Amino acid sequence: MTITIGFRSSPKEVSFAVYDSDDRRVLNVETLLVPMAFDEPQALKFVRSNVLDILREYSVEYAGIRLTEPAAQSIDFRRIHIEGVIQEAFASSSLLGFYAGPIAVISRLLGMDRTQFKPAVGGENVLGIENWGEMKANQREAILAAVGASRV
Repeated sequence: MTITIGFRSSPKEVSFAVYDSDDRRVLNVETLLVPMAFDEPQALKFVRSNVLDILREYSVEYAGIRLTEPAAQSIDFRRIHIEGVIQEAFASSSLLGFYAGPIAVISRLLGMDRTQFKPAVGGENVLGIENWGEMKANQREAILAAVGASRV
């Protein structure tokens, strides 16, 4: 069994999806809420610690993270900091491989045209994932990142 994970962060939460690439099924989708009472260093420490725990708990082998688009109109520095900490956690873990990238990178790994990504996040079930329509957009992006990680 090859377990992968995908992450999609925002300033207040981190969505992640655990995927079994052999059986092609999602094992878990969750959202980690970053406590608002934490200042920036505490919030980043919280995210790092939890990401490392999640990687160990699920014996994850490959990981991916959906990054902020390079040409984004508005940049949220807290999100970018969280994305950096998640990447550092990847590097500090026992993962066999990982990637970090925006829509274009994930789409390439999935073998799909970049223009299919946003409709998929909007609810179009291009991968045939169970309960796709019941998930939030960030959770769908985390699943797409996890499936992409199975092809690293």
